Amino acid sequence: MSDTLKFVRHPHPNPTPADKRAALLANPGFGRVFSDHMVTIRYSDAKGWHDARVEPRAPIPLDPAAAVLHYAQEIFEGLKAYKTADGGATLFRPIENARRFQQSAERLAMPKLPEKIFLEAVDELVNIDRDWIPDGDGSSLYIRPFMFANETFLGVKPSSDYLFIVIASSVGAYFKSGADTAVSVWVSQEYTRAAPGGTGAAKCGGNYAASLLAQAEATHHKCDQVVFLDAAERKWIEELGGMNVFFVFNDGSMTTPPLGTILPGITRSSVLTLARDKGISVREEKYSYDQWKADAKSGKLREAFACGTAAVLTPIGTVRAPDGEFVIGNGQSGARTAELKKALVDIQRGAASDPHKWIHKVF
Repeated sequence: MSDTLKFVRHPHPNPTPADKRAALLANPGFGRVFSDHMVTIRYSDAKGWHDARVEPRAPIPLDPAAAVLHYAQEIFEGLKAYKTADGGATLFRPIENARRFQQSAERLAMPKLPEKIFLEAVDELVNIDRDWIPDGDGSSLYIRPFMFANETFLGVKPSSDYLFIVIASSVGAYFKSGADTAVSVWVSQEYTRAAPGGTGAAKCGGNYAASLLAQAEATHHKCDQVVFLDAAERKWIEELGGMNVFFVFNDGSMTTPPLGTILPGITRSSVLTLARDKGISVREEKYSYDQWKADAKSGKLREAFACGTAAVLTPIGTVRAPDGEFVIGNGQSGARTAELKKALVDIQRGAASDPHKWIHKVF
């Protein structure tokens, strides 16, 4: 199977006027303002990957018997495009998104999209819609590649047809409270996100659907996010509803839950590398809720932060659970969180050197 495709461009006949686009970009929020175009690529067992198009963003015709509606064969990714000082655009580690997309596809019995085609599809969309990249501090163009089963068939089996799509959304800060304001989290002790042998390490919609009831519980308790414990012992911290988590101790060291049942976050991986570059001791090991509570109360734990593509690095200030609540540090962002966030964002936005060659320039 070829790892390249020819993309046919069909530019939008009536793109959003510049003044209307500027008004939308002034305060885009997160995930509600969309660019003019999308990329679509089809797959069938008979043809492989084919029919690559850049076209106006539009509704998707879908048969009521499409396999995704019944058996949830669907995966997605999330990455950001940033505007450079010279008017160009860059992406942060998109090859890692392409590789994780393949891993998710394998776990859900879906065809693997070649890495090169994934990157070409993202480049095509960012190139044609680069005017949708906001200028504001903390703003970017959020890219959402996704794939779903669209065979018209009700038997329980892997689909023979798939549709891969890339859309883009101009975004600001993920949390309404702001990029550097500490968030509160609810420790779910009734619901779990993933179990050994499950789909926890895959980026599939079902994982997020299963988290929504727990997130609603967190909202009910006036928390911004939910934290999940492991499914086997209901003891070990795993991750938030849509983010990985790190803990910073008063000896300067850090720890984060190990991979296995959690998503292998690209921001998580980047934080590990940046911390080690700075000589910070970082461990990937189990950390229990009881220990988290004890370390916060004793002062051994100095900071905690969530991290992900959408939220970048977000400090955790207050932790609530059925047995009460506790505050981490002074309840605000800490120095280590701020230091690592700045190091990451400076690389992403071209304000610092890129020793690991993480930045991808869009053609």
